[in-house]
Amino acid sequence: MAVKAPVASVYLWQGTDGQGHKLAGELSAANPALIRAQLRRQGITPTRVRRKPRAWLRSGQRIKAREIALFTRQLATLMQAGVPLLQAFEIIAESFVQPLMRQLLASLKRDIEAGSSLATALRRHPRHFDELYCNLVEAGEQSGALDTLLERVATHREKSENLKARVKKAMVYPVAVIGVAVLVSSILLIKVVPQFQSLFAGFNAQLPLLTQWVITLSHVIQNHGGWLLSAGLLMGVGIRQAYRRSERLRDSVDQGLLRLPLAGPLLYKAAVARYARTLATTFAAGVPLVQALDSVAGASGNKVFRQAVERIRQQVASGMQLNFAMRASGVFPTMAIQMTAIGEESGMLDHLLEKVAAHYEVEVDHLVDSLTSLMEPLIMVILGSIVGALVVAMYLPIFQLGTAI
Repeated sequence: MAVKAPVASVYLWQGTDGQGHKLAGELSAANPALIRAQLRRQGITPTRVRRKPRAWLRSGQRIKAREIALFTRQLATLMQAGVPLLQAFEIIAESFVQPLMRQLLASLKRDIEAGSSLATALRRHPRHFDELYCNLVEAGEQSGALDTLLERVATHREKSENLKARVKKAMVYPVAVIGVAVLVSSILLIKVVPQFQSLFAGFNAQLPLLTQWVITLSHVIQNHGGWLLSAGLLMGVGIRQAYRRSERLRDSVDQGLLRLPLAGPLLYKAAVARYARTLATTFAAGVPLVQALDSVAGASGNKVFRQAVERIRQQVASGMQLNFAMRASGVFPTMAIQMTAIGEESGMLDHLLEKVAAHYEVEVDHLVDSLTSLMEPLIMVILGSIVGALVVAMYLPIFQLGTAI
C-alpha cells in the first residue's frame, strides 16, 4: 500500500540567480525547506519564502471536478499520441483559462521536473486528486501502461460527473421552483396585500377568515421579515456546518435519503452504478480485488453502501466470492449480483461490472426524466394553489360585498 505524501502548500518566493538578477514566483511543497532546496537545484539563491495567503473570497475561482475530468482526458489523449509528459502539461495548461487550474498544472509540472513521479505529484494535491485517482495512476506507471490507465481514469471521471449532474438535475429543479414560489408569495404579501387592506378599511363588515389570515401573515412579514430571513440564513449555515462536522448526522442523512419515496430509488441506483463503475475501473487496472474494494468503499459517497462494501471487503479477504458477499450484504439488487457471479465464473469481472454500471446509469437517466415529467405539473399545481389562495383571499371580501348589495 502506497505511503501518502505530505499535503503540499503553495509558497511565494523571492531570490537571485547566478548573475544577481532578482526573481520571484511560487512553488508547491510540504514545507519552506523543500522550496529552498528546489530553488537551489535550479541555481537560484532564495532570499524570502512565505506561505501564500488563502483566497477566501475566490468562490468563483474554485477548481471544479469537471475541469479535473477534462484535464485527465486531455492528458490521456496526448500520451496515447506519444507526446512526452512534460510537454503534455504545457499544452494542456495553455488550453485552460481558469487561473487556479493553470497554477495547479504548473505546480504538477515543476514537481515532475524535480524528479517526482506523476502519482507522487498528484498526491500533493489531495483536494483535487483522491486516493483512487492516485492509485490508478501509480498502477499505470508501475506497469508501463500509463496512457491506458489514464484513459480508464478519464472515462471513470467523466461517467461519475455525468451521473452526479443527472442526480443534481433531479434535485435542483423542485428546489428552484419552490424558491420562485416563496419569492412571488413574499412580493404579493409585502406589496399587494397592504393595498387591499387599505381598501378593506372602508368596509363596515367582518372580513372572511382566509383574508384575515393573509393580512396577519402580511403584517408578520412586513414587521419581522428581516429577522425571519436572518434566522433562516443562520439556521441554514448552522445545519451546513453541523453536517460537515458531524459524521453521525451525515450518516443519518444518507440513510434517510435512500428512504425518500421519489428521490430514494434515484439515489440508490446512482450508488449502485458508482460502485460498479469504480470497482470495474480499479480491477481492470490490475489492482487486487481486496484493495480495489477498499478504494470503492471510500468512493461510495453513502454510509449504507460504504458499510456494505467494507463488510464485503472483509468477507472477500477471508475467501468468500464477491457475489456471495454482495448477496449477504442485503444492499445490492439481484441483477448486479447475478452479473457479478457470471463475471467471476467467466474471468470477465471488470467487463460485466461495466455492463452493470451502464445499465444503472441508463436507469438513472430514465428516473430523472420521469421525475422531471411528474414534478412539472405537480409543482405548477402547488405554485398556482399558493398564488391563487392569496388572490382569492384578497378578492373574497369584494365578492361578498357585491353579493350583499
